[in-house]
Amino acid sequence: MDVSCQGGEMAQQGVQLDQETISCSICLDFLKNPVTIPCGHSYCMNCIKIHWDEEVVKEIYSCPQCRQTFTPRPVLVKNTMLAALVEELKKTGLQPAPADHCYAGPEDVACDVCTGRKLKALKSCLVCLASYCENHLQPHYDAAPLKKHKLVDPSKKLQENICSRHDEVMKMFCRTDQQSICYLCPVEEHKGHDTVSAAAERTERQRELEVSRQNIQQRIQDKEKDVKLLQQEVEAVSRSADKAVEDSEKIFTELILLIQKRSSDVKQQIRSQQETEVSRVKELQEKLEQEITELKRKDAELVQLSRTEDHTQFLQNYFPLTYLNESIYFAPIHPNSLWHFNKVQNTVSEARDKLQVILSKEWTKISLKVTEVDVLLSREPKTRAEFLDYSRQITLDPNTVNTRLLLSKENRKVTFMTRVQRYPDHPDRYTARYQVLSRESLTGRCYWEVEKGVGGVSVVVAYKDIMALNETFGQNDKSWALDFYKSRYEFRHDSISTPVSGPQSSRVGVYLDQRAGILSFYSVSETMTLLHKVQTTFTQPLYAGFYLYGPTGNTVELCVLKVPLYSNMCFSSSSITLKDKVKLLFG
Repeated sequence: MDVSCQGGEMAQQGVQLDQETISCSICLDFLKNPVTIPCGHSYCMNCIKIHWDEEVVKEIYSCPQCRQTFTPRPVLVKNTMLAALVEELKKTGLQPAPADHCYAGPEDVACDVCTGRKLKALKSCLVCLASYCENHLQPHYDAAPLKKHKLVDPSKKLQENICSRHDEVMKMFCRTDQQSICYLCPVEEHKGHDTVSAAAERTERQRELEVSRQNIQQRIQDKEKDVKLLQQEVEAVSRSADKAVEDSEKIFTELILLIQKRSSDVKQQIRSQQETEVSRVKELQEKLEQEITELKRKDAELVQLSRTEDHTQFLQNYFPLTYLNESIYFAPIHPNSLWHFNKVQNTVSEARDKLQVILSKEWTKISLKVTEVDVLLSREPKTRAEFLDYSRQITLDPNTVNTRLLLSKENRKVTFMTRVQRYPDHPDRYTARYQVLSRESLTGRCYWEVEKGVGGVSVVVAYKDIMALNETFGQNDKSWALDFYKSRYEFRHDSISTPVSGPQSSRVGVYLDQRAGILSFYSVSETMTLLHKVQTTFTQPLYAGFYLYGPTGNTVELCVLKVPLYSNMCFSSSSITLKDKVKLLFG
């Protein structure tokens, strides 16, 4: 081996070692007034002083390299030997070489000041709209005017804080248009709008964020209770089914060969119903658990958002993150479900003494009792009192109402007017049709009633995306309309009209079971009479709506219904928990 080469390599290693020794790991430059702290690591006196000044609140001082902590704060004394070494090596023309991990990679935020290979940014400045490495950040700590700048964690999205129209920093927020703006925007395109500082809007939205988190946490607790109750119901269905099978087998065993076939049939039907009910309950249980997981994820995202220091970034991400999907509807358990298959057993016991009746008439009766076991209560209401269990107060959306329609009575009543009403411009507003949709979406089971005035009215259920079509309700496959005139009814869907017969009344009731795909219209007076029923598959949340015909002054109103305390609310905002419903139903 070439000795001179080997010696050269050793000399090079020595220089590299010295170069690392005389560099400060904080500023990445040669040590200035070097000090050595108790753990043995050395820094520029000013660098370690600033670092410890930032930790003064915690009253625990640490080494930036090894993280060893010191209490009390160590006294800094210049290391004269190391200072002399630095001066000697500086004469050789050496330059401090940062370690590879200090350079910015593809996923890192790079320093905007560095030339050539850029170092990682330590902070981003919301005033300068630039990111700085440790060394280039120093003026923000030293210069009085720069100390007032707002420093945040490194961000790649600083340019999103610039107004594209005026090339100014967006430090304001337009509440009218719900967007960030600069200080020049209120003079031009946002003139006359409700504008506040981004900080003020952030403060208000932060409070709302906390309320949203509380709502999410409450929903998580409620859904966890529902999951536990469903698990108990699975066990109860299974126990009841097992006992029904056992008792039925004992009874049918006494009825000799003539009864054996019926015994086998009952057993099979019970097991089938048991499997169906358990499967339905478990499916809903899985959906609830998925919703809980999603709510927890949303909560974690809101926590992360609440810690964002950049007001603009906070506001731009606030609305998508705080939007919550509709909660899974969960109907109450019918009181009779506590006995599940017990009625089957009683019926079989009675049938033991009526052999001939069992073979002819009573067999149908037994079969019906088995199928009546319905933990999730999927049967349709029969009486008005049962319909009212699903009633929900609905309001109309001012952003959708046509300008010839006047809203009143807390947005429950609409009147056909001669004069054009002055509503703010909105993309959802119906401009070509005298129509309006509800503010609330309808999921699960819902029931509401409407009272009409002197003219014709279309009582409607529709998807929200029908607004893009701006067509008359009933003229497409996205809406279902019952035309409600003084002396006749007519149902319209997808441009097909169907005459409807039934008793005339000024009030119509609407029943919707979105999951089952059932939509029914009823004439309501002293009794309820079915006018028209739709059986289909609904693929989106639905909204109630109206179309008004003349004359001027014609009205239609969403009735205020007296909702029973144990009502099966069809909206996710119900304040009655499942546990409360069960207590009310079963005492």
